[in-house]
Amino acid sequence: MSTISHQTHPFTPGATSAVQDRVDLLLIDDDPSDVLMVEKMLADSGLDALITVAADLPTARRRLTRRTQCIIVDLSAPGIDRLEGLREVLDMSGTAAVVVLTGLDDAGLGVRAVAAGAEDYLVKQEVDGPLLARAVRYAIERKRSEETERRLVEARILGRENARLERGLLPVPLIDDPSLRHHTRYRPGRRRALLGGDFYDTVQTEGGAVHLMIGDVAGHGPDEAALGVQLRMAWRTLVLAGHTGEQLLGTLDTVLGHERRSEEIFTTLCMITIAPSRRTARMHLAGHPAPLLFREEAGAGFEVAALPEYAHGPALGLVPGAEWPTTEIDLGESWGLMLYTDGLIEGRVGAGSTRLGTDGLVELARGARGRGATGRTLIDELVTEVERLNGDALTDDLAVLLLSRQATAS
Repeated sequence: MSTISHQTHPFTPGATSAVQDRVDLLLIDDDPSDVLMVEKMLADSGLDALITVAADLPTARRRLTRRTQCIIVDLSAPGIDRLEGLREVLDMSGTAAVVVLTGLDDAGLGVRAVAAGAEDYLVKQEVDGPLLARAVRYAIERKRSEETERRLVEARILGRENARLERGLLPVPLIDDPSLRHHTRYRPGRRRALLGGDFYDTVQTEGGAVHLMIGDVAGHGPDEAALGVQLRMAWRTLVLAGHTGEQLLGTLDTVLGHERRSEEIFTTLCMITIAPSRRTARMHLAGHPAPLLFREEAGAGFEVAALPEYAHGPALGLVPGAEWPTTEIDLGESWGLMLYTDGLIEGRVGAGSTRLGTDGLVELARGARGRGATGRTLIDELVTEVERLNGDALTDDLAVLLLSRQATAS
């Protein structure tokens, strides 16, 4: 039997809970006899309906709730000017289906009403209880299907837009050296985020030097992500303008001071400049983990080690007038440099509180390299193994940059 209510409250007096299959209806009709007719038809049809009645549109707006699944509207009710009134109902309907139930036997109006967005058009004189109940059920399901399809289309559009945005924000390396191989891995820690506070870049300048950089803005929100993009773009601009080393870091420190939203925000950064000979490099560390060096020697196999970090300066944004000393690096003929953010080494090892750390990453890298992993495969194996040891996916932002060179035989 139909449950009748002229209140906006979703329960009838004395009821303790709503039945799961109950249909919440809003009936817009000012004729008491027509209201009773609708109530009786739905009751006789066996549809379990909770009906809220509104005599006009202002009342309907007040009584419409998020639980309302279907609006039944009489286009001849006061204040409802046929199609114009229907459009007002459709505008306020949200996710509720709209069924026109009217005494206006006008086939042309019915076609226009459905074209405007109503799920169905019924004439009172031609409707009985089962037909009305079926029309309500079908209308709700059609509306639900339309909403699902709309969300899927929006998700696909958003996904394409996000992919384009991400491609635009993540850098394309500027390298013109066929002996170099460049691989990256980037994953924000925030769910559904495009970018995190980590950032990286690679630029080859006139004369042949190659500049690598990776950084990590403290924090995980959209403000930190935006700041990371600003710092990366500033770094690339400065490098292309001929700035290097400590002077470049000092300028970035100034940029950070102007762009950050609070004085507590700081940024760690690692910067390496590889000489045109590709055999040596200079490194600057600003509170950032030391990169890994993969080096191969003819007849001696390979070795993996963290670069020395005894010569380092503070993170950007912490100490006014800070200094960042230079570390000279001997690369050799065949080598790989892997820069990363601390999201890769701060995962736990097992159930305890021990962190992986740089030493643990070195051991994992030796194992992966010993199995023949190189390039993107090497990065993927390391991330997979770090997550396995952590017992779950890493929650921090993660960025890895691997630049390698394989010497050609003379």
